[in-house]
Amino acid sequence: MRRIREHLGQEQRRYIRLDSVFPVQFRVLGQPENRFLSGWLQGFTSNIGKGGICLEINNLNPELSELISDPKVKLQLEIELPITRAPIIATAHAVWVKNISPQANKYLIGLAYERIDAIHNAKIMRYALAKRVFVPAVVTIITVLILALLINGFVNFQLVRRNKMLVNQLVTVTEESSLAKQELKKITDQRKSLEEKLIGLQGRIQGAEKEMQELSQKAKLEEKAKAEESKTEKKIKEYAAIIKKLNQEKIEFHQKLISLENKEKTASHELASLDKRRQSLEKANFDKMYQWLKVHQNPRTGLLMSFEGDADIAGWAFTYDQSLAIQVYTYFGDFPAAKKMLDFFDRKAKTSDGRFFNAYYADDGEPAEYTVHSGPNIWLAIAALQYAHKSRDNSYMSLAEEIGRSIIQNQDKEGGIRGGPDVEWYATEHNLDAYAMFDMLYRTTNRPEYQKARDRVLHWLIQHTYSGIEPPIKRGKGDSTIATDTYAWSIAAIGPAKLLEIGMDPDKIMEFAEQNCAVEIIYERPDGQNVKVKGFDFALKKHLGRGGVVTPEWTGQMIMSFRIMSDFYSKKGDTQKARLYADKANGYLLELTKMIISSPSPSGQGEGCLPYASLDSVDTGHGWSTPRGKSTGSVAGTAYTLFAYLDYNPLQLEE
Repeated sequence: MRRIREHLGQEQRRYIRLDSVFPVQFRVLGQPENRFLSGWLQGFTSNIGKGGICLEINNLNPELSELISDPKVKLQLEIELPITRAPIIATAHAVWVKNISPQANKYLIGLAYERIDAIHNAKIMRYALAKRVFVPAVVTIITVLILALLINGFVNFQLVRRNKMLVNQLVTVTEESSLAKQELKKITDQRKSLEEKLIGLQGRIQGAEKEMQELSQKAKLEEKAKAEESKTEKKIKEYAAIIKKLNQEKIEFHQKLISLENKEKTASHELASLDKRRQSLEKANFDKMYQWLKVHQNPRTGLLMSFEGDADIAGWAFTYDQSLAIQVYTYFGDFPAAKKMLDFFDRKAKTSDGRFFNAYYADDGEPAEYTVHSGPNIWLAIAALQYAHKSRDNSYMSLAEEIGRSIIQNQDKEGGIRGGPDVEWYATEHNLDAYAMFDMLYRTTNRPEYQKARDRVLHWLIQHTYSGIEPPIKRGKGDSTIATDTYAWSIAAIGPAKLLEIGMDPDKIMEFAEQNCAVEIIYERPDGQNVKVKGFDFALKKHLGRGGVVTPEWTGQMIMSFRIMSDFYSKKGDTQKARLYADKANGYLLELTKMIISSPSPSGQGEGCLPYASLDSVDTGHGWSTPRGKSTGSVAGTAYTLFAYLDYNPLQLEE
């Protein structure tokens, strides 16, 4: 036994033992070695070393174990390695034998090699070493990945939670601010009414005092008996009583006025505090809206899916929406993101005779809708021009000019732009887009053909869209339907000054749109909360049986136009009108913030965005319906709300 322990100690000092399990067949050899003392038996490796192997054997006959323990007895081994086709042949003798479970006749046998191919032995060691290192490494990697997933999941959960809280806080504060503003207006109106009453009361007091003075002078002139009280003296007493009563009323009015003034100060202070908090939350939420547009950019194509909630158009990237996203990226100075999108259209997008389709799939860039309309192509050119103007990178000017030339080819003898190469209808919207695009091309390149094309489009608009100095503005040639965006874009594309020059009244345009297309609705937020929202519908509210619908995209356009009108009158020195339009813009933007929702998609991470409309799956009044899904985030709705907040006009190059 001592000899076995000493031998084991030497082996442990000489070799690294590795835990590794694989099957080994063996049989006992007698003397001479060609005589077998047993049939084939099976064991499993327990330890492996360069000089030997430890086998674990179940149900081993005790008599055979005694035989094996004789060092003169040899064992022929067939070692089955997963990495070799044939078993490795070796001869060994037992160094020690240990019964670890007498009831089950389970033994551990330590074997020392007597004969084994050096190459095969090296393979066994490499395999055992790799298994020893690889398995813990894999376990470690899996553990790290699981921990990373758990941490990432927790972080995402917290991020989504914070983003949702941020949106909900803004909506709550906006509602509170709106109510506080209404309360302040009510108090202010009461104060003004009381001030007017006080002025009237003061006039009555002054009139009574004057009458009393005149009667007093008259009494002095009367010569009657002292005992006899004159009628004049009676009148004087009556006026004195009236004056006393009026002065008492005046004191009470003054007290009420002081109380109202204190209430007004308190309400003003509360409103200022709410507005300060709202502005902070508003900025944070608008930053999140930009992030929502960022996280949805496909890394392969650069495109953004237009809606995240409608399964019917899942993954669709409408060309018009891509133009808006390019301009958002450009505004924020994220030129690489804008370039990635422009690269797709400049180099990869499939076209029809050089014109881009209305929609592509965001993930692979294949066409999703094989329709070609003028509007989306024009907007793509506008995006390229805005990018060039802001970044000073002219890489995509050829793209803008190619689109410009194709639109000129689609211009009729009157200067109008048809809705597409294969259609006969004309849309005011497309022609307003074209006017803006040609104006940008002319200002950027100074080429007279773009100036001519621009002026011809304006001539067409005057002839077929604008009916004299009074609205309404027609939706298209021979189409008197009211479309809210044609009113907003008339201001944004042509501008108030030019509209006045051609005989159109921009004030009347804005007044008509607000009186006929502004609606106040109850918007049910995704969390079930109902809020009142005032904004703009797609069409005349009275003509649609569905009731009012607020569209963030077209409301954003109207806000932008109110700001343009405010700037126009500010430059003219008309501060009253400038303030009026600025208040309207700010008021509608405040209303629009109530519609900010948390992104419903996993990739959106709860970032803020806006739906396409306040109701899903309803008729817009213009030949299409709003997307399905009450939580459908919209690129167009989100982008235009950002434009309204940033005071950015996509239809003009900023100076």
